[in-house]
Amino acid sequence: MADEVLTLPERIPYHVAVIMDGNGRWAKSRGLPRLAGHRAGVENLRRILRACSEFGIKILTIYAFSTENWGRPEAEVRGLMNILETVIDRELNQLNANGVQLRHIGELDGLSAMLQAKVRKAIDMTRNNDQLVLNVAFNYGGRQDLLQAIRRIVEDGVPSEEIDEKLVDYYLYTAGQPDPDLVIRTAGEMRLSNFLLWQASYAEYYATPAYWPDFDRDELLKALVYFARRERRFGLVLQP
Repeated sequence: MADEVLTLPERIPYHVAVIMDGNGRWAKSRGLPRLAGHRAGVENLRRILRACSEFGIKILTIYAFSTENWGRPEAEVRGLMNILETVIDRELNQLNANGVQLRHIGELDGLSAMLQAKVRKAIDMTRNNDQLVLNVAFNYGGRQDLLQAIRRIVEDGVPSEEIDEKLVDYYLYTAGQPDPDLVIRTAGEMRLSNFLLWQASYAEYYATPAYWPDFDRDELLKALVYFARRERRFGLVLQP
């Protein structure tokens, strides 16, 4: 598709999930500290949100901080928390004005009390917006998501014979939302890295070598064209 002039396809995924990878490598390639890459990644998110609204995508889920990321150097973790707080302080009013509904998936444990309060305020302020739902997976892991769902099902005393896929969906962090149609991973990696393990079972997967700060509107359009060309079988055989 390198020399192809791409146009927006008719079939657009309703829910796109993105593993925003490559911030650190982007920074290293420019002789910058890793946190500079994370800041560039935040700036790029603003552009991608605009593109999602333009293209008609209704739900965007971003993998911002995994449960495994706590194992990164303390200075980097602290810097990521500061970036999250800064983004909320600086961007919340504009996101709200643009009709973006913010949701958090994952646990707030580990965040400072002040940052937890800011996250809850952002969720509450934007809860009635309907232009675009932005799920921020922060302190999130797919296995943790399943574990907390199982624990809550047990705590609620649900009989085993009543447990089905619909019930599990109800107990996941993404309850009430359709599964992602398309999972995009930047920076060329070919794995899910513990992201939406249940929800992405039948999502189309698109990997690009572009680092996240370089994943712009045109790169997103390439992913949408790829998605539109896929035959989605959901484990079935399509009839001729």
